[in-house]
Amino acid sequence: MTTYKNIRSRAEVNVKTLNKIFAPLTFEERIQLLYRYFRQEDVLYTSSFGTKSVFLLHLISRIRPSQKVHFINTGFNFPQTLAYKEELTELFGLQVEDIIPDPTQHQFSIDEKAWKTAPDLCCAINKVAALDPIKEKHKVWISGLMAYQTNYRSELEIFEEQDGIIKFHPLIDIDEGEFLYHLSYYGLPKHPLEAFGYGSIGCTHCTVKGKGREGRWKGKTKTECGLHPSRLSA
Repeated sequence: MTTYKNIRSRAEVNVKTLNKIFAPLTFEERIQLLYRYFRQEDVLYTSSFGTKSVFLLHLISRIRPSQKVHFINTGFNFPQTLAYKEELTELFGLQVEDIIPDPTQHQFSIDEKAWKTAPDLCCAINKVAALDPIKEKHKVWISGLMAYQTNYRSELEIFEEQDGIIKFHPLIDIDEGEFLYHLSYYGLPKHPLEAFGYGSIGCTHCTVKGKGREGRWKGKTKTECGLHPSRLSA
């Protein structure tokens, strides 16, 4: 087996081979095996602490409790999301590090109400640019995307090469019923806004009530924040 010890560069990690190896495995096995290919310090894990975050956070906390969790605090998060983050951090013993946008650019997005006039720019300033310096320090990025959520996500594989980093989607092939079963089986707490009809939660300006992700950027063609662009290279 090819492991990190005999990988001289990221280019030597064959994404197609990894997908073949990881496809038959359970979610837990995939996460466990990831650390045989990559050192923990080369693994980036981000979480929005949204409505679908808790299952992967729970898995990571059990399998690799020392894994750092990066949270992008855009300055526009719902208070309930921040409270939920604190709840899960304490419950799972997470090591969470907040990522914040550049203060000057962030203020510009406020002054210009960029979420309304240029939502892609707003995400670029407050999410993408904020995370870029962190991404550069890592080789693989754990993401909780699931295929059933959107058409774009349904086309993703477990591993994808994206903008110079390998994206790892251990839950990509879970279906909604199985996801809900796991939440119920482990008694995992839900995001407090779910009870009020929010199926997916991002920033306050761009999130309304709705099933699934239909409440995100409602009335716009935008479906992703830019952290997960639809143009991928394998």
